[in-house]
This record gives sequence, structure tokens and C-alpha cells, in this order.
Amino acid sequence: MVALRRSRQRRALARLAEGRGEHVGPHAGLPDAVFELLDAIEAGEGQGLALTVTEAAALLGVDQPRSSRLASQALEAGLLRREADQHDGRRSLLALTSEGRDVLAGMRRFRRGIIAEATAGWTAEDRAALARLLTRFVQDFSAITPR
Repeated sequence: MVALRRSRQRRALARLAEGRGEHVGPHAGLPDAVFELLDAIEAGEGQGLALTVTEAAALLGVDQPRSSRLASQALEAGLLRREADQHDGRRSLLALTSEGRDVLAGMRRFRRGIIAEATAGWTAEDRAALARLLTRFVQDFSAITPR
């Protein structure tokens, strides 16, 4: 767990992507936190939720001004758009653009490839057990930790 936490803190996947030439294109200069914001927006959408900048800040564990700067960068890059909340006109919701979805799809492909590489010597049963147990762990851990 400590090694996983440390690799997360050091943005190991981002550095690996950069080292392998995967971190290229028009969005390569954006901070990793912008992509974490896109992940949070997508996760919210998967739960039927549209997020505001403030709600995204809470999910990311950052303050509202930082979340606002990240959202601005994603908006300028064409990865997000703002939408009016149909239930509360004072709220502005963040939504992924098709380009944002494409960027996230590319990131998922890269992550899947790295996991496949890391578990290449494992049996199919071991890979299935890891997927099952890791999913269970994340669900159980989320149930006991505050959001």
C-alpha cells in the first residue's frame, strides 16, 4: 500500500507515459491535475451527476480556486465545456467535450497496456483474482472513508 501511495504521489504513470513518448500532442503541456479533473467529471457522469467547479474541488481534494484554474485550463484546451444547470440557473456544470472523451479514452488504453505489461507473467486466474479483489477493496475502502 505504501508503494502504491508513493507511486501515485510521484505521478508514476504520467512520467512513464512521457518517457515512452505517449505524452505528446496539443494537450501534453497541461498539468496532470487537469486530467484528474477530467477523470472526476467522467466518474460523476457515470453516476448520473454533473459537477460544478466546487464539487469537483471536493472530489479532487483541492480548494475551489485551484479547481477553477484547472477547469479554465481544460475549457481553454477544448476538453470541457460549461452547461447551465436546468434545475438551478445559478449553477454552471462542467461537461466533457468529445475531445475530452477522446483524451480520456487514450489514457485508459495506456493504463490498460501498462497493467497488461506488469501482469504479463501472471496466470489468467491471478489477473482475474487481482481485478476482483482490487475492485472489492476499493468499494470497501470507499465505504469507510469520507469523501
